Amino acid sequence: MSSYEEAGGSEEIQRESAMATKYATVELLVPVDLYLSSGVHIGTYFSNKQLEKFIYRVRPDGLYILDVRKIDERIRVAAKFIATFEPSSVVAVGGRQYSFKPVEMFAKLTGGKAVLGRFMPGTFTNPRFSGYIEPEVVIISDPRVDTQALTEAMEIGVPVVAFVSTDARISGIDLVIPGNNKGRKSLALLYYLLTRQVLRERGQLGATQELPVPLEEFEAKVVI
Repeated sequence: MSSYEEAGGSEEIQRESAMATKYATVELLVPVDLYLSSGVHIGTYFSNKQLEKFIYRVRPDGLYILDVRKIDERIRVAAKFIATFEPSSVVAVGGRQYSFKPVEMFAKLTGGKAVLGRFMPGTFTNPRFSGYIEPEVVIISDPRVDTQALTEAMEIGVPVVAFVSTDARISGIDLVIPGNNKGRKSLALLYYLLTRQVLRERGQLGATQELPVPLEEFEAKVVI
């Protein structure tokens, strides 16, 4: 069962088919059905007022649903911005387990650096620390989890791009990409698209060229 079905059930799938119909003819980075089946639009039961412009609707049970077109637009904006930096100066951070694989693949394919798991204090601020990194731009997977990375990026004055859900605090974040940053399939698709778009913006991929690896390679494995 997809995260979309798990989050909404069959009735919600029917209701949200209106979004699929609305954007069926819109040129998105991937078909709208793939966005929906990956659950990138599933938010939380809370919403930061600053993120209201990214909300598509609120379900009867109070769950906030993000607008896939706005997710798509922000991935494009973020990719264009990230592509202006030297690849090795781009650092992607993922403290949540489901972000490990997509962050790792983003860094591998774009030539950036990945910081996975617990973010050690001083990674960006202490030159004496063995794991010290000097980023020019930082990508964080979840502001609620990657707080130390966000704090240190702010301290050294480098821009921060962040995937945020509806309940995120966005203070200190320079470029927001709305999306479900907790789901396994959602994170895989978000990072897959960001990776592909960054490489297209750099001219390393053609405008319609695909990545050399499939989407599934970005997806964290479920440990049973």
